[in-house]
Amino acid sequence: MIHPSYVEMIEEINKGQDPEEAPLVTSRYSVVLATAKRARQIIDGDAPRVKDTYDNGKPKKPLSIAVDELYSGKVTILPREENEENS
Repeated sequence: MIHPSYVEMIEEINKGQDPEEAPLVTSRYSVVLATAKRARQIIDGDAPRVKDTYDNGKPKKPLSIAVDELYSGKVTILPREENEENS
């Protein structure tokens, strides 16, 4: 079983958002895209933003680190408008 689950990830990402606004993330697809993009950044040399990068003495894989970063709020997903403006 994957931990955290997609439901937990979506709830955590949307936590603290204004209730009048549409949720930032509504699908698993958004979570998958965000974690994959962050994992590629880590593979390309970006430093992990979480301290726990080892699991039982072995280094965690970039995707696992990306999931931890997203779940802990160290990496955020920008709304589509902001993301397009910064591209």
